[in-house]
Formats: sequence, C-alpha cells, structure tokens
Amino acid sequence: MGYENIRVEKRGKVGLITLDRPKALNALCAALVAELSTALDAFEEDEKIGCVVLTGSAKAFAAGADIKEMQPLDFTQAYLTDLITPWDRVARNRKPIIAAVAGYALGGGCELAMMCDFIIAADTAKFGQPEITLGTMPGAGGTQRLTRFVGKSKAMEMCLTGRMMDAEEAERCGLVSRVVAADDLIDEALKAAEKIADFSLPVVMLTKESVNRAYETTLAEGIRFERRVFHATFATHDQNEGMTAFLEKRSPQFENK
Repeated sequence: MGYENIRVEKRGKVGLITLDRPKALNALCAALVAELSTALDAFEEDEKIGCVVLTGSAKAFAAGADIKEMQPLDFTQAYLTDLITPWDRVARNRKPIIAAVAGYALGGGCELAMMCDFIIAADTAKFGQPEITLGTMPGAGGTQRLTRFVGKSKAMEMCLTGRMMDAEEAERCGLVSRVVAADDLIDEALKAAEKIADFSLPVVMLTKESVNRAYETTLAEGIRFERRVFHATFATHDQNEGMTAFLEKRSPQFENK
C-alpha cells in the first residue's frame, strides 16, 4: 500500500513507521492517523514482525493534532464523530511499540508517544501538553497517562501552564526510558526493538499485557494476573526451549509457539 503521510519499512523482524508531514511538523491529521492504523494492522498480522518502532523527524516527532481540522468543529460534530478515538489503535497494539522521539512531541504528539510501550528520547526532545493555550485540554490521554508517568504535581503544572519538558527532565521523572544523542536515536531504538523481536513473541506479548495490567487494577489483582500468566508460559514450546538452552549453555532458538 502507498502512504502519503507516513513511511513504512521492515528492518528484519522490526517494523519501522516514520511520521512524514514535514511542512506541518508531523501534525496528526485524520489521514495520517488512518494510515498509521493500517500500517500497525499490517505489522500485527505479519508473523515475521516482533516489534515496531514509531518515529518522526529530527525537528518533530509530532507537534500535535492538526488544528486546521479541529478548529471548525462544534460539540455535536466532535462527539458524533468520536474525535480522537481512532488514535487509540496505537495503545491497543499487542506487539510492543517503541517511540523514538526527537524534537517536539507536543499535545497529541506527546500523547501518541505515551501510547507506545516505552520512549527512547533524543537529547533534543521536548515534551508538552499545550492545549490549554488553545482554549481546550488534552483529549488523547494527556491528563491520564502523563499523570501516571510523572505524578500529579508535574502533570498538573504542564497541563495547566503548557510548559514544555526537555529530555533530561523527562528521563528524570520517568516519562522516557533513556536519552541518547540525536544522531544515535534510530539506531538505538532499532537495536532495542531487534532485541525484543528475537525473544519469544507470545511471551513478549504476555509480558506487555502484564505490565499494562499494573495501571489498570489493584496490586493484589495484578500479582494474581501476573502469576497466572507466568504459569501459562509453561504451556509454550519457547519456555521449554529457553530453559533447556540455559542448562545446555547455548543460545535458545525460539519458534514463537
């Protein structure tokens, strides 16, 4: 399929999606989001893909939603069309997604990055939720995911003032997993994705589901869920192969089953 707003590549077992609206700083228009959903569906169905990297340009991961599309809408149109909800496709992805963020990740761009499983940031990255300056508020999880990442006080400040957070602060408060030099960003993200993709895909997916459960339930219920999923891995070929390989002092040959 041909795409107009994104670029899609396969790098071995890794799918690479690059947001590509340079003149609009990768603003998230409906067409881009639809293409992103299609690309993720294709990678989800591809048995050879074990992890996805989502990135933008050196200047902007995504500077926000496309305000030109949103400005004319009234409440009824926003509600009946369920504005923003199609973006949730990223959060629903079963295979891991790594956000590789350089430059601006603002508003919807910050929210899109937070929908991914973890963020590797270039030292040029800037994160923020500036919707308050436009007379509105975050609508793609900004008040919810950001609060879970950085805590109430910092999230409240950012959402109420529109202040941006640089990469160093983002790492310090847990929004990003680590910061790398801008020139190394894609290589580092691909390296992490390749490592994940070399593991057992069903076990990777179960692990992702278990970590996400920590944000959705109590500690006691989360531990119970984790324990049962851990038990379930003993029904897989890959668990037996991984432990056998360890005892035999060799590299495991996972078959994703």
